Amino acid sequence: MKKLVLGLVCLMMVVGVSVAFAFQPVAEKDLKIGFVYVGPVGDGGWTYMHELGRVDMEKAFPGVESFFVESVPEGPDSVRVMETFIRNGARLIFATSFGYMDFVQEVASKNPEVIFMHCSGYKTADNVGNYFGRMYQARYLSGLVAGKMSKKNVIGFVAANPIPEVIRGINAFTLGARKSNPDVKVKVVWLFSWFDPAREKEATLALIDAGADVIAMHADSGAAPQTAEEAGVYVVGYNNDMSHYAPTMHLTAPIWNWGMVYKHIVGQVIEGTWQSSDIWWGLKEEFVGLAPISDAVPTETVALVEAEKAKIIGGSWDVFHGPVKNQKGEVVVKSGEKMTDGEMLGMNWFVEGVEGDIPK
Repeated sequence: MKKLVLGLVCLMMVVGVSVAFAFQPVAEKDLKIGFVYVGPVGDGGWTYMHELGRVDMEKAFPGVESFFVESVPEGPDSVRVMETFIRNGARLIFATSFGYMDFVQEVASKNPEVIFMHCSGYKTADNVGNYFGRMYQARYLSGLVAGKMSKKNVIGFVAANPIPEVIRGINAFTLGARKSNPDVKVKVVWLFSWFDPAREKEATLALIDAGADVIAMHADSGAAPQTAEEAGVYVVGYNNDMSHYAPTMHLTAPIWNWGMVYKHIVGQVIEGTWQSSDIWWGLKEEFVGLAPISDAVPTETVALVEAEKAKIIGGSWDVFHGPVKNQKGEVVVKSGEKMTDGEMLGMNWFVEGVEGDIPK
């Protein structure tokens, strides 16, 4: 018992020191930052956009030194990468994928003087915060476009991994698609990978063979848009404007502005105002948005997108306001009610109109 009490006292002392240290200003010239990337910087999607954000941050803070390691598996190897960053003087580390969450906690507990920011997670500590965006809002808007452009009433969705982030995006997209086209169905094929161009191509072809005349995606490369372009099928990209992959068939894409949050966090660290928190910005903050909408989309659909966007930004309505039904047609969010952030962040069910299962 004495050992336990002594251990708790020591822990409290360490935490006290870490909080005091973490809140001290860091001169720009003394700040080194490490970025852990889950994919290659040339993936054209997720990691590419994070890299653009890192570069944007460096332009805003030219005295800061930042470095990255790409294609880091979401496993123990991420610990090695983060510890290497720290040995090289990193005072701030960004871990840019969901699967790094527990490994961030592990390294952060041993390095209380270092600030960690984890992308898309939910675990915090005195020196660990989270950052993500309300991408479901932009997903919904892109669904409005996709639903209107489907003539067969079948949309295919190339989906990376069955975690709440992806499920939430599929649901928001489907709600948008069925807003503009109540008869449409969204078929889901799982990749069980964030970045696998060959598998993304195969999934796209399988969905087209299953009758899809519009393809949507949550994957990190441009393989799905390229495949859709070759097949003459409309496509909604993801992460950034993917029209260069599908010059004639790209409708739009939900996109990220990671530079915004990186500049915000780095500024806090330099000023000494950083505190552990959860950042979840959306359309209002322009952290997420839509790539240009194709001229092939009817003007009335573009007007609908703008009207729905204004409602979300204005705060009068959001995507998961009721009534919302699940796949079985059961009302899970009643009219006049809305899902909490916690419920959305833990989403593990599909809305009405989605065809496919969520692997356990």
